[in-house]
Amino acid sequence: MPGTVQSIERAAAVLRLLAGGTGRLTLGDIAHSLDLAKGTTHGILRTLKAVGFVEQDRATGHYQLGAAMLRLGTGYLDINELRSRSINWADPLAARSGEAVRIGTVLDGQVLVVHHVFRPDDTFQTLEVGALLPLHATALGKALLAYSAAGAHPPPILDRFTHRTLVTARALSIDLSHIRAVGYSVEIEELTPGEAGVAAPIRGHGGLVVGAIGISGHVERVCDTHYQPHPQLVTYVRDTARAVSRDLTAVGR
Repeated sequence: MPGTVQSIERAAAVLRLLAGGTGRLTLGDIAHSLDLAKGTTHGILRTLKAVGFVEQDRATGHYQLGAAMLRLGTGYLDINELRSRSINWADPLAARSGEAVRIGTVLDGQVLVVHHVFRPDDTFQTLEVGALLPLHATALGKALLAYSAAGAHPPPILDRFTHRTLVTARALSIDLSHIRAVGYSVEIEELTPGEAGVAAPIRGHGGLVVGAIGISGHVERVCDTHYQPHPQLVTYVRDTARAVSRDLTAVGR
């Protein structure tokens, strides 16, 4: 039986490393983590960069997954699959948090809401399935942007929705870097005055982010008096995102 191709195994290891961590690593970081010579690692990265699977930041020299790889990562998973695997976890999240729950994925540079669970009270609510939301001004969108190639190069000026919307590439980049560090995103009155949200990424095979799940509600319920999200709500959202991710990666096993 033929053996494996070492160069492909090494390239796959590089991609898994970039997908599983912060997504931005130096040549030295990658070489050290995989116990490879820097010359060998550079050759692999150069090849992956040439086919669009890896991108290199011009300013820092750090490497991250490229747009072509991200498209491949989501290609196996259609919207119905994301929704069907997430739906069993959305209702319990709404019940625990007391807030509305939305699941989204990227479509044409926006967030497509693929599932929406109403807040568990008697207030009037509108179903948002099929709605398109801005990436930079929603918790769902920022959770998706933080791990995408598009998030590395945001436009210099972004649409403003409220006085709290992040409207510069620098401000958004700082926020996305924080999201990658803590593993969840927060939006406080950035799209709608009085509304706040918390979201976390949903990962598919290879650790690639294929969607996001989050809660949204009035600022007074989601945040404390210092405009920070309640830690328990953050825990609920992150735990749910991990549970959905486990379901997705179990598909086909």
